[in-house]
Amino acid sequence: MTALTAAPVDASAAHAPAVALHEVSVRFGQGADLFEAVSRVDLCVAAGEFVAIVGPTGCGKSTLLNVAAGLLTPALGRAEIHGRPVAGITREAGYLFQQDALMPWKTALANVAVALEVAGIAQTEAQQRAQALLTRVGLARFLHRYPHQLSGGQRKRVALAQMLIRDPAILLMDEPFGPLDAQTRGLMGDLLLQLWQADRKAVLFVTHDLDEAISLADRVVVMSAGPSSRIVADHQIDLPRPRAINEVRHEPRFHALQRAIWDDLRDEVMKTYGAEMGGAA
Repeated sequence: MTALTAAPVDASAAHAPAVALHEVSVRFGQGADLFEAVSRVDLCVAAGEFVAIVGPTGCGKSTLLNVAAGLLTPALGRAEIHGRPVAGITREAGYLFQQDALMPWKTALANVAVALEVAGIAQTEAQQRAQALLTRVGLARFLHRYPHQLSGGQRKRVALAQMLIRDPAILLMDEPFGPLDAQTRGLMGDLLLQLWQADRKAVLFVTHDLDEAISLADRVVVMSAGPSSRIVADHQIDLPRPRAINEVRHEPRFHALQRAIWDDLRDEVMKTYGAEMGGAA
């Protein structure tokens, strides 16, 4: 499932960042096969802030999400959620993967409701809340359809509702719209912004699409080429909100930000490309 059980935020942590990575390094393997994916990464996401991470393929973007989610333990450094060290699965977060985790034998309604049912919520109440959320994401007419009867965009809306049903304080999103066509990606981006604008959850969003990152985020963080990837730039996105994806991309300020961030990103992409071509040779 894409939703993790939410936990209350205590008063002492009220002013701490929603997500904080301190000098985080992640390594895989051992001995001669030791590989350092990310090296000494510092990153904070404030409560209510939308932060996007971009970088070349294989730079460790998803690795950072997994550390924040408690799915990976860093070799060095530490991760904190609302000021508390991450120890095991981060129960305050919902995680939306690139590929949805919908159960093919359950309807859209059942796929969303089950996230509450396993937490002990009565089936009737769980289905009422699931129906309300599916209506909110524009699927009121598709409650009883199975995943194979839904389009890619509709499936992604179900997965989004599945993540949001437990009302997590933090959203971790790993290229969630990657498999979709450009038009549907734009529609999903607008939907995400509408939902985020309503309750301002903290979001850490991984994408390969720089335009998508700028359109959605308050900040865009650029990671270097791997191995031992690190953060090389952190850009504030000063575009006004609320935003509409297809409109904001025509703004002169959008293009200025795109050029500035691409100047940082291009060098890292070319390093990865050069390493791949050298390896192929």
